[in-house]
Amino acid sequence: MGSHARIQAIEYELPTNTLTNEDLAHEYPQWGIEKIFSKTGIHTRHVADAGQCASDLAFGACEKLFKNSTIEREQIDFLILCTQSPDYALPATACVLQDRLGLPVTCGAFDFNQGCSGFIYGLGIAKGLIESGQACNVLLVTAETYSKYVHPGDKSVRTLFGDAAAATLVSAVVSDTPFLERFRYGTDGSGADNLIVPMGGHRQPVTCNTVPVEHTDSSGNVRTDAHLYMNGPAIFEFSMLRVPQLFSSLLDETCRVDDIDFFVLHQANKFMLEALRRRLHIPTEKFVAEFSHCGNTVSSTIPIALKEHHSKGYLREGHKVVAVGFGVGYSWGGCVIRW
Repeated sequence: MGSHARIQAIEYELPTNTLTNEDLAHEYPQWGIEKIFSKTGIHTRHVADAGQCASDLAFGACEKLFKNSTIEREQIDFLILCTQSPDYALPATACVLQDRLGLPVTCGAFDFNQGCSGFIYGLGIAKGLIESGQACNVLLVTAETYSKYVHPGDKSVRTLFGDAAAATLVSAVVSDTPFLERFRYGTDGSGADNLIVPMGGHRQPVTCNTVPVEHTDSSGNVRTDAHLYMNGPAIFEFSMLRVPQLFSSLLDETCRVDDIDFFVLHQANKFMLEALRRRLHIPTEKFVAEFSHCGNTVSSTIPIALKEHHSKGYLREGHKVVAVGFGVGYSWGGCVIRW
């Protein structure tokens, strides 16, 4: 019997500002309230203030975790922060967050930029740190303020994305069976241009003399190269190809659909999730959808869904969950979680 990594607690934080379907329908008269919901499955998105950054949401989620669990700050050995909207180009936002939370200086901390598959990658890293003996308690944080990348005239992404942060405590537990297992990953960088903010890095820098040019696509969406661009059809095609392949690699004769209590896929949007559910032949009662109140929160969708499903009494100790993240990169990952 040895130590295995286990999810001990999850908390999340949403900004107070909201963007509802009523708000969007008012701005986009050609899109009614019901049409927006039927396509996205989202009622409300939460949007960060102009001065509210990923670390602010991350701090709120972590403070909730410390308040509602028995873990003490000085027991945290490692802080891992997944974000694509960091406070600064440098230093790492995780270092800023370590100091703000009052975590010990013996705590390791780093950022990683992964997006929609980030929670799975983070769990894999936490498991590696714990089961190799490098840490006992890992604080895995996912935090995004994608709204800062979204042009107000681009309804293709504005209707989908919301800001949020989630804090997940992963700890060493003595057990004869693992709680996090069957990790599978994948990458196809040839799809990088299909979900991207082209400007802002050193490839296309933004300077004080740079004035990004607005352009309108064939669907009437307005953006510049300093804003988020998503090729919806290409992302959908990628998801329909790679997620079933990943799904097949996670399940076999020793771990079948019947053995799994719940399936939590990246909560992208209603249309995509329902298409995947049908293709994967997952029963509706086992398929988790917990995003109507917050939208697509990128790396935080899976932990938010797990927290919501547990809070409602559906997800209980001993249940087995297949979790799958996929999207920007292209990047994908999945694992089996014993709750």
